[in-house]
Amino acid sequence: MEKKDIYILAIESSCDETAAAVVKNGREVLSNVISSQIELHTIYGGVVPEIASRKHIEKINQVIEQALEEASVDFEKIDAIAVTYGPGLVGALLVGVSAAKALAFALNKPLIGVHHIEGHISANYIENRELKPPFLCLVVSGGHSHLVQVKDYGEYEIIGRTRDDAAGEAFDKVARAIGLGYPGGPKIDKLSKEGNPEAIHFPRAKVGESEYDFSFSGLKSSVLNYINGCQMKNQPICPADVAASFQKAVIDVLVDHSMQAVKEYGVKQFAIAGGVASNGHLRQAVKEGCEKNHVEFYYPSPIYCTDNAAMIGCAAYYEFIKGNFHDYDLNAVPNLKLGERV
Repeated sequence: MEKKDIYILAIESSCDETAAAVVKNGREVLSNVISSQIELHTIYGGVVPEIASRKHIEKINQVIEQALEEASVDFEKIDAIAVTYGPGLVGALLVGVSAAKALAFALNKPLIGVHHIEGHISANYIENRELKPPFLCLVVSGGHSHLVQVKDYGEYEIIGRTRDDAAGEAFDKVARAIGLGYPGGPKIDKLSKEGNPEAIHFPRAKVGESEYDFSFSGLKSSVLNYINGCQMKNQPICPADVAASFQKAVIDVLVDHSMQAVKEYGVKQFAIAGGVASNGHLRQAVKEGCEKNHVEFYYPSPIYCTDNAAMIGCAAYYEFIKGNFHDYDLNAVPNLKLGERV
């Protein structure tokens, strides 16, 4: 008997992107619609949760309709509805979860709740058809810095995490301090190309009792202290040098921990994911580290690094084939842990 194709309509609304996608058989993206709120939040220097939630309500139906239209499918052809239910901003998550539950109920389709970080990891499957667990994945975004052992589809172990600021959060704060504004990651990446990464030595923190954990709070404070010190002494500040030196300090730590884990766990595949994974300098540094350690390196295109629904549809497919569905009491879980099923 010919195997039936599986079509999943996925929804993502965990922060400031309202997104919907149609994914076929887990790895073929038929549509990936993203309505970004970056311009809306830029004037505030960061995401305002209440504004984000209201904008999601305005856009959610539009992006779902557009995703179906671009994929040339209708609700009849959809086999399941998937949605991010955590972690993230609770109000923002609730918009997506409510829409997904309403659709699943009205259409009598299975409902699949997906962990946001699992979605980011799964983004690597979309363009890398040969990639299969087990592998290690470095997840770096505005809210998370995780080093994850991907044991199987849907089976994860976090072997390293940030103790304070996430890498993306540190990028945003440093960008604000040197006058670049929000969002900080892409702006620092761009400016750093004009600077000298060896101009200023910033600290590389190690967490004593856990060799794979990260800490970026001290680095952020060191950058702010450097800027304040220069201003007090009336010394010139070169923003490009500050950006390049700060970025190198972050990347050195991320790559060092990652390659150490590659050796200890003996993996042959390493991936990166999350918003900061689109950083050109980070990609190059990880690529060089993987080549040195004879490990295959995988990464998503920038469109799949940012928050998107295609990655949620990809992750949901592997839950679908296992028969792991949610009931209509599915709720937003803003602090949902990776591997936890609520």
